[in-house]
This record gives sequence, structure tokens and C-alpha cells, in this order.
Amino acid sequence: MTALKKYARLEALGLWRESADEQRREVVVTLGEATLVMSSSSGAALGHWSLPAIERLNPGKAPALYAPARDSDEELEIADAEMVEAIERIRTAIARTRPRPGRLRLVLGLGSVALAAALAVFWLPGALTRQTVTLLPEAKRVEIGQQLLAQMTHIAGRPCTGRGGRTALLRLAVRTFGQENAPQLVIFPATIPDTLGLPGNIVAASAALAEDFETPEVFAGYLLAEAVRVAAQDPVETFLSEAGLGVTFRLLTTGEISDEAIHAHAARLLSRDGAMVDDAALLERFEAARISSQPYAFARDVSGEQVLGLIEADPMRGGGGEPVLSDADWVSLQEICTT
Repeated sequence: MTALKKYARLEALGLWRESADEQRREVVVTLGEATLVMSSSSGAALGHWSLPAIERLNPGKAPALYAPARDSDEELEIADAEMVEAIERIRTAIARTRPRPGRLRLVLGLGSVALAAALAVFWLPGALTRQTVTLLPEAKRVEIGQQLLAQMTHIAGRPCTGRGGRTALLRLAVRTFGQENAPQLVIFPATIPDTLGLPGNIVAASAALAEDFETPEVFAGYLLAEAVRVAAQDPVETFLSEAGLGVTFRLLTTGEISDEAIHAHAARLLSRDGAMVDDAALLERFEAARISSQPYAFARDVSGEQVLGLIEADPMRGGGGEPVLSDADWVSLQEICTT
């Protein structure tokens, strides 16, 4: 989902608070491709919201109040009329794409006859899955990702939200991927696999990546490796391929996924480790992020024997990279599950 070109990189002032017990502070609000970013006057990122997930708390009233999700304590007040208009137009466009009974069938031009024809053409479940993935709106991807997060919470425990840690997590995401492409990072206690890429540009990560290592470059490396996995295999396609033709068929024709299917996939994700990724593709990510690959490599294999390619081809071997996080932010991130 992309913002309307008329509003590209629109900025305005707003009043933002991270939690209900904190005072609001003035921030610069920037409208990105698929995100709303809150920054301090010095340019430091403070908040990073996915546009498809944003909720209006006071429809029709001014100034406008927004939250990143329905049950969030985080809140943003915007008085700027142009920014409010831009957000509302984007929210309206998203609402029109949200699947309703028969909605995807209409988009595909499918009635029962057309659907039968499509099945006859594709026949194999894999082809039908790929077609469904291609046509899935971004808003639905975010919805599926949030549903999986909720189920993971039931299984693995609540995400960590220690004071200061959430801001450090945002800065890690922005530093590693850039402001426009930064995923929503969610930290769980060290009871889940290292990283799990979810639909809607969401990444769940184990607190062990902060607690067990001395530098944030290791954490960033695991995030970059997960980005390579997601680029190679769409998380929605993985979900539908494993869930089966029945779940895919229901999503295609009604836009709905059963709670049972979501729960089963969340359980599968939590029980598996990430697949190895291609060194060349990963090194490209390290180079783009200007982060050394050596800390990540030695975290995977302290001897270095199994990760020699990542060590010898380190794009920052000659220096030139910027710190991933300040010492204060790194300490806050390491304590996100304990404060």
C-alpha cells in the first residue's frame, strides 16, 4: 500500500505519547510510503506506525486522535488539516480494500463459474496459493500478521515493553533498514526462535538477541538474515502452503481465515528455527545497511569455520560503518524484558 503521491513525505507537528502514564510531547510527524513516523526536533525516531493498522480514536472531531492499533496505549494528536486529510484519505482507501464476504471474489471477477475456471487453469494448490498471495491487499497482510502475533502471545507470553526499550527497538529497525522500510519489531522473552518474519512487515524477535550478546550488530545481523528469508519466501505464501487448500480457498472467496488456522501456524512458527540464507544475498544486506557482518558471523559460529564467507567478505572490513545504536539505547534494549 502506497501513500497518495500528492502527500508524499508530508510533514506536520503533532503531540505524541508512548504510554498512558506519560505526558505528551511535540513531535514531527512524517507520512511515508506505508508508515507514519514520529520524530524529535533533532530527527531522532520515536514512533513508527503501519498505516494500514492505524485507528482514529475520535472520528469527526478536531484535533484528530490516532493510535497504532485498537488496543494500544500509544496516542498521537494532529491538528494540521492537510495531514489529517491525507491520513483519512489513506484510511478510506484501505477500508475499501479490506476483504468482505465476496470482496476478493469481486476483485478477481469470480463467480462460481469463474472460480471453477481458475481452478481448472491452475489446478495445483500451489498455483492457487500464489495467485491468492499476489492479490492480497496490504491491509489484509497486516491483519494476518497481527492475528499471528496475538496467537504467539497466547503461546509464548506477552511481548516485552520495558521503558526505553521500545524506542531503542524502533531506532534499531530504522538504522538497519532505513526509515521507509523499517519493520515493526516485537520482542518476546527468550522462548521463541531468534527471528520470525510475519505478514505485514512484522518481525518477532527473541530477547536473547539483546541479552546474550555484547553489541547490537549481532541483533541487526539476525534481522538482516530474516529479511533475506522473507524476500525469498513470502510469509503469507508459507502460511497458506502449510495451511492447505481449504484455508486458501476460504481466504480467496470470503477474505476470512479461521482462528484455528492462525493458531496452528503460530504454533508451527514457534517450533522451528530459521533456514540458512545465502551468504551473497546476506552480504548485500549488510553492505546496504553499512553494518559489519563479522559480529553476526561469530555469533553463529564462534570458531568462524562455518561462516568464513561472511567474515572474509565483510563489506565494512575497512571501516566506514556508523554505530548501530548508542550505548544507552543498547542497554535499554537489553533490559526491555526486565524494566
